[in-house]
Amino acid sequence: MKNAAPLLRTRRLPKGQSGTQLSLTPRRAGWELVGFSVRQIAAGGMWSGRSGGHEMCLVLLSGLASVTWSPGQRKAVPLGPRRDVFTDYPHAIYLPPGTAFEMHARRGTEIAICQSPSVKRYPARLIRPEDCGLEVRGGGNATRQIIDILPPAAPADRLLVCEVLTPAGNWSSYPPHKHDRHAPPVEADLEETYYYRFSGPDGYGIQRLYTADGRSDHTLRVTDGDLVLVRDGYHPFVAAPGDDAYYLNTLAGSFRAMAATDDPRYAHLRASWPPPDPRVPLIQRPPRR
Repeated sequence: MKNAAPLLRTRRLPKGQSGTQLSLTPRRAGWELVGFSVRQIAAGGMWSGRSGGHEMCLVLLSGLASVTWSPGQRKAVPLGPRRDVFTDYPHAIYLPPGTAFEMHARRGTEIAICQSPSVKRYPARLIRPEDCGLEVRGGGNATRQIIDILPPAAPADRLLVCEVLTPAGNWSSYPPHKHDRHAPPVEADLEETYYYRFSGPDGYGIQRLYTADGRSDHTLRVTDGDLVLVRDGYHPFVAAPGDDAYYLNTLAGSFRAMAATDDPRYAHLRASWPPPDPRVPLIQRPPRR
């Protein structure tokens, strides 16, 4: 399975229809920990499920829904609204193993389901926009915005989740870095997915996946709704001019950290970034209430 394709395309659904747009299981990916899917719920529709032996982070991509979960939250709470990933900060829910949930869409809603096997029970909770982070990373045409949803400091087992916004024409995940070996605290062995959205219908970007020894080197054209699997090696990305790029990162691995190692040929760039791109942040963080 290590040689399986690193790119999955989404299944387009009509706006008024409910269903799964994309689904990745660890078995399909050829790894052990990260599962990822995207679900569309039509206005007035309902979706229910169970976390089973997994911890889950349900990330609202767009729409508005009300949610209950058991044990813990029998009275419906709102999730959203979020117009889209380029306009509003994220709303999310963290669910531990052994939790049942039910979601009712008040308007057309899209949900990303990030999950990883777990036996630990951390508290189920809403993650509000003001709970999420804001980091402007890089400089010049390598400036991007990081929005942490489930960072290493969050109460969770293995699962790590963040959003990255990259202005049109900019590089991201740069200098190229990797996290494919267990070498704490320098590097964590993390499985990772990149789920892409673009601000316009013709938007696209280029993702490279390569290993230092040259045994693997893929260059992928990614479009709206694509999912890239990062099994090992370095994985930089660049957004084509014209449309901003968004990707949702889901990670899980050998220990709870984002520790990574830069490609030594480009690591020196961190010490000499030009000033940040003034377009960033693309979305302002909401104030805490």
